Amino acid sequence: MKSILAAVILSLSAWLAMPVFAETVTEPMITVNINNASAAEIAESLTGIGMAKAEAIVAHRQENGQFESVEQLAVVKGIGPATIENNRARIALQ
Repeated sequence: MKSILAAVILSLSAWLAMPVFAETVTEPMITVNINNASAAEIAESLTGIGMAKAEAIVAHRQENGQFESVEQLAVVKGIGPATIENNRARIALQ
C-alpha cells in the first residue's frame, strides 16, 4: 500500500513539475526614446499610455525641453509613479 501511495505521489509531483521544464518564450523589450518619439510611437510602446497621455508627453517636451530623467514624466498630467515603474525598462532618454 505504501509503495502504491509513493508511486502516486511521485507521479503527481512529476506532473506538477512539468511546467518548470517547459520552454519559455520572452518577447523582446521594446524601448522608446521619449525625447524624440512621436505621440503614436510613445502610445504604442508604453503600457498604460494612450494617445492622449502620449500627446501630453510630446507637448510637455516641446514646451519645456527634453526629459533629463524618467522620473520627470510624473510632471505630465495623468502619469504617476506606477505608470513610470511599469514602463521604466521601456523608456530611453537618448
